[in-house]
Amino acid sequence: MLRVRKSQDRGSAEHGWLHAKHTFSFSSYYDEEHMGFRNLRVINEDIVEPAQGFPTHGHRNMEIITYVLEGALEHKDSLGTGSVIRPGEVQIMSAGKGIQHSEFNHSSENLLHLLQIWIEPSINGKEPSYAQKDFSACKEKLKLVVSPNGENDSLSIKQDVKLYRGIFAKNDILKFTLLPSRHVWLQIAAGSLTVNGQQLSQGDGLAVSEEKELMLEAKDEDCSFLLFDLC
Repeated sequence: MLRVRKSQDRGSAEHGWLHAKHTFSFSSYYDEEHMGFRNLRVINEDIVEPAQGFPTHGHRNMEIITYVLEGALEHKDSLGTGSVIRPGEVQIMSAGKGIQHSEFNHSSENLLHLLQIWIEPSINGKEPSYAQKDFSACKEKLKLVVSPNGENDSLSIKQDVKLYRGIFAKNDILKFTLLPSRHVWLQIAAGSLTVNGQQLSQGDGLAVSEEKELMLEAKDEDCSFLLFDLC
């Protein structure tokens, strides 16, 4: 079963300094048919104006992943972390029993474009943690960047989910095999991709269940996407 979530059908929010698209229900956007997929709760595509951002606020019991598409994100948190996340890097913040943080566009001149992802943890109330890794030197078409046990130099997450970053050149083809009882969400970050004959473009998402394999084929240069392998 393949179910497409078209980019133009997502929720949206305009705050002047923040231009957001919501794949799933979030904040003031509510759609009972799109409350998440499996343990994947939020995919927000955010564009943040220069020198603007989210002041200090709190989270708990959520695994929060940030994937920067353009620009640079400045992060500070109550663990004492101070960092800047750029394209090619992946950040994961495990909110656990509670964490405070702020996020700002690091540039006073350029826009910041990112995907923010929330995944429900398998266990609540754990100690919060933060990790960040640069995958920009990796040449694999499909690179594992997040996993439950940090395998293959990936970041660790407190949930049975594997997150892959895909970067394809035009006409690149790759087969992804699903294990029994697994599900996939695929989110297009840039370019266009055909999945089992289904055409997807920037901002589109695809929910996959009860499939044995996916045939991924890029239709544009510089096609990039995130693939979530979910329980």
